[in-house]
Amino acid sequence: PTVAAIAALADSETVLTGFKIGAGIVIDAAAIPSLPRGVRIHFDKVRDNWVLLAPERTVTLAPVAHAVLSEVDGQRSFGQIIARLAEKYAAPQDQIAADGAGFLGALRDRLFLDLRP
Repeated sequence: PTVAAIAALADSETVLTGFKIGAGIVIDAAAIPSLPRGVRIHFDKVRDNWVLLAPERTVTLAPVAHAVLSEVDGQRSFGQIIARLAEKYAAPQDQIAADGAGFLGALRDRLFLDLRP
């Protein structure tokens, strides 16, 4: 995906399409994102799409959202994830960091993601 494709996050509980630009959310580069207990990424054969499953909730993931969440392993820091995505998609690291903070911050706010210092 291009930086433009990485640029939109639907404000919906059901469809996450990418990142939210200008969210003003700051995530420390050393913070380690992880999926909380009971939350997992799953390929839904009925929808033919990746979803984020949580107790009594399902979020359909766009390809870019899936690409980002696939990097979240509970071991790598936000800074490491951003560096890897910037390299993988040949995108400016500062833009990926700003957009990624908005995206992961939205997931954290909805209790789909934990961040530990």
